[in-house]
Amino acid sequence: MTDFTFNNETVTWNQLEGIDHLSYFVLDIDPERQIIDVLLKFDANEQILLHRHVALNHLLVLQGEHRLYEPDGRLKEVRPTGRYTVSHASDEPHREGGGDEDVVILFSIRGTDGRLYEFLDDDLNIVGEFTMDDFVAIHAAQQAA
Repeated sequence: MTDFTFNNETVTWNQLEGIDHLSYFVLDIDPERQIIDVLLKFDANEQILLHRHVALNHLLVLQGEHRLYEPDGRLKEVRPTGRYTVSHASDEPHREGGGDEDVVILFSIRGTDGRLYEFLDDDLNIVGEFTMDDFVAIHAAQQAA
């Protein structure tokens, strides 16, 4: 069997201000059906901010190891390359990050009311959110660059 490796060097990665250890590249958005396909890259051995998914996410790990963490930073789950996961909207907050190398994941986000993610502080207070409109805006900026 041929071994394939995802070449993330061909992707023009973008960053979101205020969210460390995360890069993205929006592949496609269908605002009418509320679907976003985006590549997310989490830095190796780092954790992004505490958040929760308020929309359905389908994920496929393309490179590396996807790690999920409890709010207090304890490792909760490890998803290897090739793992496909359906993550339903949940009130349960978590952090995400890469294993010993950067992890690249295809996220297919399926929104409902336009809200997709809530960002939380360490006391579990909501400090921000990310919406369908936010993705539309960063996609437009990405295409203009």
